[in-house]
Amino acid sequence: MSTEPAASPRNAAGPQRARFTIPYLRWWIAVLLFLMTVINYIDRQTLGALSPFLKEEFKWSNEDYAFLLNSFRVAYTIMQAVFGRILDIIGTQHGLTLSVLCYSIVAAATAFAQGKWSFAAFRFLLGCGEAANNPGGSKVVSEWFPAKERAWAVALFNSGCAIGGALAPFIVVEIYYYFDSWRPAFAITASLGFVWLVLWLLLFRAPEQHPYLSGKELAYIQAGRSSGLSASGNLPHVTWGKLLRYRQTWGIVCGRFLLDPYWFFMAEWFALYLRSKGFSMTESALGFWAPFLGADIGNFFGGAVSSWLIKRGWPVGRSRRTTLLIFGPSMIVLALTAYTNNYVLLLLLFAYTSFAYACCSTMFLTLPTDVFHSRAVGSVMGLGGTGAGLGALLSTYLIGRISESISFEPIILAASIIPFFATLVFVTLVRARKSPDPEGIVLDF
Repeated sequence: MSTEPAASPRNAAGPQRARFTIPYLRWWIAVLLFLMTVINYIDRQTLGALSPFLKEEFKWSNEDYAFLLNSFRVAYTIMQAVFGRILDIIGTQHGLTLSVLCYSIVAAATAFAQGKWSFAAFRFLLGCGEAANNPGGSKVVSEWFPAKERAWAVALFNSGCAIGGALAPFIVVEIYYYFDSWRPAFAITASLGFVWLVLWLLLFRAPEQHPYLSGKELAYIQAGRSSGLSASGNLPHVTWGKLLRYRQTWGIVCGRFLLDPYWFFMAEWFALYLRSKGFSMTESALGFWAPFLGADIGNFFGGAVSSWLIKRGWPVGRSRRTTLLIFGPSMIVLALTAYTNNYVLLLLLFAYTSFAYACCSTMFLTLPTDVFHSRAVGSVMGLGGTGAGLGALLSTYLIGRISESISFEPIILAASIIPFFATLVFVTLVRARKSPDPEGIVLDF
C-alpha cells in the first residue's frame, strides 16, 4: 500500500481521501471478478463433472440429462436480461452480492436432490442466481478500466470460466471418490461463494466512491474511458426498447445466439461425448481439463491481439472485429474430431477450438463496454446473454435428441461451421455510427 495524505473530498458526493491507498486497485477488482467467475463455474460444472456417475446411478438418458441442463438454461436465459437491468438500476456492488449469495445457497442445497425433478428444480434456481456474472463483470470493467485495458481485464475475469471448468472435475471427482458419494461435492464447492462474498464486501466500491483509490489512478481511469462516459448527469434513461433500436445491440444478441452454444456443448456434454467414444468414466470426466485450458489461454491471447492492434493505432472497434475474423472461422477444425477416436488428438482438437472460441468470447464481452455508455452496459450484456441462452436452449434440446437417436457426429459438424456465421453477423452489425448518438447511449468506438 502507498501512503497519501488526507485531503478534501474528490468531489461533492465522494468520500474523504483515505490516509493510504491501494496501488493498481483496478487490477485487484479484476482479480475479484476472476475469482467470482471461477466459483461460478465450479458450482455450475459440478453436475457436468458428475454426469457419468449420476447418469449411471439414476439411469438417465441423454434426453433426461438435456432436460436438466435446460432447466438451468431457461432460468439463466431469462434472468440475464433481468439481472442486466437490475445491475444498471441498483449498481454492481449490490447486484453481484445478491447473485453470489443466492446461487451459493442453491448450490449447497443441491446435495439434497433425490432424482430428476428435484435436480431440475435446483438447476433452475442456480441459473437464476448465476445469470448476473457476465453482465456484472462487464459492467464493472466498463466502470473501472480505460478502453485500452478492457480486453485484458475482460480476459482475466472471463478466464475464470476456463479455470473453474478445468478445476471442477479434479475437485469434484476427488470429493466423490473420497466420500463415495456425490452429495458432499455440491455442499463443499458451494462454500467458496460465501468466502468470496466477504472479500467483495470489504474491497468493492465504485471508483468515484472508493476510499482507497488514489487520485492519480482515478484520473487515469476517467481519462481513458470512452468519449462521453464520464458525463453521466442528466442523460436520457436507458430502456430495453431504446436499446433494441440499435443494430449494435442486435449484433451482440444474434452473434452470441450463434456462437455461445459451442461453449455450452463443450462445457456440459464433453465428458459424455468422450464416453460415447468408448473411453472410461474417469477418462471422460478428467478429459475436461484440455478444452478448458485451451479456453483459458485463448482469453488472454485474444485480449493480447486486440490490445496490440490498439497500441499500433487501430481504432478500438476495428481491433475487436479483426480478432473475431481471425479466430471465429478457424473453429472449423473441430470437424476433424468426427474422424478420429484417438484420445490425445480429440483433446487437442477440442483444446484448440475452445482456444479460438475464447479469443472471440473476450471480444464479445469487451465490445459492449466500448460501444455502449456505462449506464447501458449491464442491460446490453443481459440481452446478449439472453440471446446466448436461447441459442443454448435450442442446441441443448437438439443435442439430447440427436445424440440419443443418431450420434454426436452431426452435432460436431454443426458446431464447427456455425461460428463462421456468428462472426459475420457480429462484425457486420457492431460498427460505429456515422453520426454521434443524440441520446449518448452508443459511443464513438
